[in-house]
Amino acid sequence: MADAERVTARQRVILTAIIENYIETGEPVGSGTIARLQHGEGSGFSSATVRNEMAELAEAGLLEQPHTSAGRVPTARAFRMYVEQLSGGAHPRIDVARLPARSRRQIDSSFAGLAGTQAVLERTSHVLATLSSGVGVAIAAAAEGDMLEHVHFSRLAQARVLAVVVTRSGLVRDRVLALDKDLSLVELEVAANFLNENFRGWSVERVRAEIARLVERERSEYQRMLNAVQQLWVKTVPESSVQVQMVYVEGVANLVGSQEDRERLREVLAALETKQRVVELLNAYIDARQESVRVVFDLEEQAPEMAGLVLIAAPALAAGESRGTVGVIGPKRMHYENTMNAVSYISQVFDRMLHPIE
Repeated sequence: MADAERVTARQRVILTAIIENYIETGEPVGSGTIARLQHGEGSGFSSATVRNEMAELAEAGLLEQPHTSAGRVPTARAFRMYVEQLSGGAHPRIDVARLPARSRRQIDSSFAGLAGTQAVLERTSHVLATLSSGVGVAIAAAAEGDMLEHVHFSRLAQARVLAVVVTRSGLVRDRVLALDKDLSLVELEVAANFLNENFRGWSVERVRAEIARLVERERSEYQRMLNAVQQLWVKTVPESSVQVQMVYVEGVANLVGSQEDRERLREVLAALETKQRVVELLNAYIDARQESVRVVFDLEEQAPEMAGLVLIAAPALAAGESRGTVGVIGPKRMHYENTMNAVSYISQVFDRMLHPIE
């Protein structure tokens, strides 16, 4: 009876009731509690019947018993089966139409007036952390292939310049540059105008290659300006940053108290704070081509410190292209239906959020 297919219909009803009661209370669930709940729904299961079925579910590895309690709690396998049941069957509960109207209004109002992918993703991490009581995460798609929209340079001090680059996807990069040679306000304006007039709509990598080609070809006064442009561009968009992804993480404090092992919790928090771990996790499990929200229970395979945590995530699409990934990292005891529908809703309406500024 280890396989899900061998769990009877009655056992599924009982297991679902146990999981949902455990999600709500955080306490081990006894047979008497389930019998009362089912009696209230007209099922009429006796405590003895529920107790026998719970024993069978425990033998199947779907329930476990904390050593200090007479009640049972669901295992990771039980949660996985529960999520599969939410997503499939004749009446799937994972559907953005089932997202409570209050949550939908909260999401829509949170994104009102925002402009650009960066701002939307940053707000997404906050909204998902609030809705799920977990860690809201969002990463922008890798910058490779992103197109230049506008560049601006401002002189801060001698040989120090603030560079701002806006891409077609809405990402805004700002960087303080330490130059090898001081450039005047006029030189900075000429450099910005040259880039904006000649390279708008070009990929950031192609801009680098073309400037290098022009510098190599020119041997004239024109080259002085090109040298300034090259110095500014190389420092503004260094080659090592082309693949860097913007990462937004919020709600890490929500995990405090959700894990008994305080030392391991510190490891989890440290991993999340580095943010690179988040990128690795989402890139490992979430495919930009997928069309639905995905739930991952085996995070420890990619990051041992994430054992016991669950990832719920989906790609954020706009104009048919992936703009990044949005999701939630939280304990196994989370409200899966609401969280999955919220992640799905945000990922699907990403296009609408960005439409006013595209």
